[in-house]
Amino acid sequence: MRTPAFWYRPAGPTESALAWALSPIGSLYGLAGRLRMASRPPARVAVPVICVGNLVAGGAGKTPVCIALAEALKARGIEPAFLTRGHGGRERGPLLVDLGHHDAAGVGDEALLLAAHGPCWVARDRAAGAGAAVAAGARAIVMDDGFQNPALAKDLSLVVVDGAVGFGNGRLVPAGPLREPVARGLARADAVVVLGDDKAGVAAQVSAARPLPILHARLEPVPESRALAGRAVLAFAGIGRPEKFFATLESLGANVVDRVAFADHHPYRPEEVMALVDRAAMLGAVPVTTAKDAARLSDELRTLVRVVPVRAAWRDSALLDQLLDRLFKGGESHG
Repeated sequence: MRTPAFWYRPAGPTESALAWALSPIGSLYGLAGRLRMASRPPARVAVPVICVGNLVAGGAGKTPVCIALAEALKARGIEPAFLTRGHGGRERGPLLVDLGHHDAAGVGDEALLLAAHGPCWVARDRAAGAGAAVAAGARAIVMDDGFQNPALAKDLSLVVVDGAVGFGNGRLVPAGPLREPVARGLARADAVVVLGDDKAGVAAQVSAARPLPILHARLEPVPESRALAGRAVLAFAGIGRPEKFFATLESLGANVVDRVAFADHHPYRPEEVMALVDRAAMLGAVPVTTAKDAARLSDELRTLVRVVPVRAAWRDSALLDQLLDRLFKGGESHG
């Protein structure tokens, strides 16, 4: 699904008529979410579960935050495992991702990105997946998404918000981007992670709803990507907000001569990618995409494009350390 532009237009007199018309369906969506959250008592596992979720549909930057959290845990001597639903993949799990065997069609693109940084389990049933990870030796679970999933008890829940767009028009899917009302979601959160500059006033909205710790981070391209400065690039991306990737390239000093946006988790056909490569050659440009998109390309196609991975960098890691200290008092103890 491609994120509708009207989701991020301000609510009010000039709001999209489509958003207003879809609001009754959004109310039903919200009701279904409340019933789902109350449908079953959450299972608990023997190690801490850290959930990295969001309140909106589409990408907010959860996966890089998960990876940064895992690195922080490893620095403490705690070996985590990632847990994800495997969105876009056919496997139901529980399944330990094998980078030498699995592909995005099987386990989803995010699972492949996570598995490059540690053991990653794909499971539609999050409780079963967490149990399998613990049985395999995980000392902590870092769950990518699942904030609205009631199956597994969370010990620390972080809500990731894109500082550029915040919570959009404040309406529920399909009238807006919200999976649930902001106040209800923040009531279950332990902290908020604002990614990028807070242009949407996220911190003020959070403070008005509930006083929560707010961590600030930014997505940084890996240093090797600086070689794109001054070069013409054709950028393509099938992520929640492709324009965020295009802006990242511009921040590197690249000359983005063409930009092509696809829906999130778009399954690329070989002919689509070859058409992009051919167009880039006509423009004298380098075809460039995200690491998440590259995970959906075959090995052969991946050699034809330049990949720009990003990582989440904390503005101040002291607050994150305080949150982790509460979970791991005296090392690896759990609650």
